[in-house]
Amino acid sequence: MNTNKENILWNQKTIFDSITPFTLLDFKSYPSAILWCSGCDMRCKFCYNTDIVLGTGKYNFEDLEAFLISRKNLLKGVVICGGEPTIHKELFEIIQAIKKMGLKIKLDTNGLHPKMIKKLIEHDLIDFVALDFKTHEQKLYDVVGVQNHHFSKFEQSLDILLHSKIEYEIRTTIHHSLHSIEDINIMLNFLQNKNYTKSYYVQNFIDVPSTLGNIKRENKLLAKEKIESSNYSFDIIYRNF
Repeated sequence: MNTNKENILWNQKTIFDSITPFTLLDFKSYPSAILWCSGCDMRCKFCYNTDIVLGTGKYNFEDLEAFLISRKNLLKGVVICGGEPTIHKELFEIIQAIKKMGLKIKLDTNGLHPKMIKKLIEHDLIDFVALDFKTHEQKLYDVVGVQNHHFSKFEQSLDILLHSKIEYEIRTTIHHSLHSIEDINIMLNFLQNKNYTKSYYVQNFIDVPSTLGNIKRENKLLAKEKIESSNYSFDIIYRNF
């Protein structure tokens, strides 16, 4: 096995679309950079990262490594998002390399690749996971363009997190034309039945110039007063309400 050749291959694969040099908002307690991975296996109608989701990548890890090294006295963490990072088989080696720099890792994911999430956790390579709960099983195709039976993959990822010691959060972006109050309550009950006990973040869609589904907010927001918020084992945190 030619290890050097394999290292060159994963280093040179252009899976990154761009980098945000600095954020204090996306990874609590850790000044971080954001690495945006290109490509995604969902087609969320409310997605505004159209260039990233439909793109093929511009930068490889070697392009970004020098930047991360140059900021080693400023950065404490790296947020890896997209698109969907876990569709890239190179992700494991890339995160290994970042961890060797002494940086904390937050992974944003849609949960459709539980094997990758499990592998990263088992090797102690990620420190925080933000899992996007797009919608419930029966609406999966309507909202994100993925066949409903793939919901089981999201559920596997959730189960992995529930039985791990890693820090994580579950979050949902809602759009009035895609999510009804009934949909949200179905999702809340699903989490309750899973014995979820952490905070659940519900955020209203913010109007942007363009989305994959060409949908807009139309100044209409779901009212949190209509969401059943009592008798759950977790707190519901509202954003943009």
